[in-house]
Amino acid sequence: MQAQATGPASDTGHLLEGADFSDTYGIAVEEPDLDAIAAARHMMARTPRWVAGLLVVRNLAVAPFGLRGAPPERTSTPERMGFFPVISQTPERVVLGFDDRHLDFRVVVDVMGDGATRRVMATTLVRTHNLFGRGYLKAVLPFHRMIVPAMLRRVARP
Repeated sequence: MQAQATGPASDTGHLLEGADFSDTYGIAVEEPDLDAIAAARHMMARTPRWVAGLLVVRNLAVAPFGLRGAPPERTSTPERMGFFPVISQTPERVVLGFDDRHLDFRVVVDVMGDGATRRVMATTLVRTHNLFGRGYLKAVLPFHRMIVPAMLRRVARP
């Protein structure tokens, strides 16, 4: 099953006012009982190995600049999914993210639809604060466009 670039599931702009970047990917899943909390856990709990390798390189590259590295251990708790703090969660929507010196970041996971097929949407929002944040965003976007669809495919194959 392929994840496709699409428009946002619903109004997400208020989740990070002034965002400089936004994109959304979606995938249809044959799981009638799936909710956003389970979908976000599937996405964040199991990262493909190549993504984990990219995160190691990223952490090494940003350490000299004093940026946060991903925690060494991925966890799923009410406060955290994978590397990301949970900002809010309902059965229909989970918002993950953090604010840092160079940018603020949100991942919004929405699950919609009734019946056997559910639509899972992952929206990324980024608000940059400075030149470094804009450069960082530009550097990671090509990888982001590969990573998000790969993580959405994990929801289709729990």
